[in-house]
Amino acid sequence: MKTVSLKLTESLDEKLAAVAAKRGASKSALVREALETYIQSEKSIRPESCLELGKDLFGRVEGPTDLSSHKKHMKGFGK
Repeated sequence: MKTVSLKLTESLDEKLAAVAAKRGASKSALVREALETYIQSEKSIRPESCLELGKDLFGRVEGPTDLSSHKKHMKGFGK
């Protein structure tokens, strides 16, 4: 794991320590959990890329892979 340092106010540190003690978890574990939750909420606000939106669909279709370049498939196209 990587190490990150941060500065907390006395009040925030006391609250973090209290929740950690209540849960029986470390302060580091709680901070990681909070960051994961925050990042997930940011993802829902920001639109996903086309790749992210279709990742479960890509590679699911069977058929010829050269439809746009093979002359046989292009015969009569645009007429």
